Amino acid sequence: MTRLQSTEAEELLLIEEADAWFEYGEAIRGQTEARYLEIEPWAWARLQQRLRAIKARRAKLRPAAA
Repeated sequence: MTRLQSTEAEELLLIEEADAWFEYGEAIRGQTEARYLEIEPWAWARLQQRLRAIKARRAKLRPAAA
């Protein structure tokens, strides 16, 4: 993988990470208290799942860049 490809892949991962955080925010924003208590654990778990996947792909990317 070239340095340019590595940089582009890292940028895509940053965009995906931001998207995960926006998805979390959208899921919990504007909910009533009762609905928030229902939704937030699911939204947090989904966010953590996406962040773990991004972290794993980022870890694979680093050795390829070296």
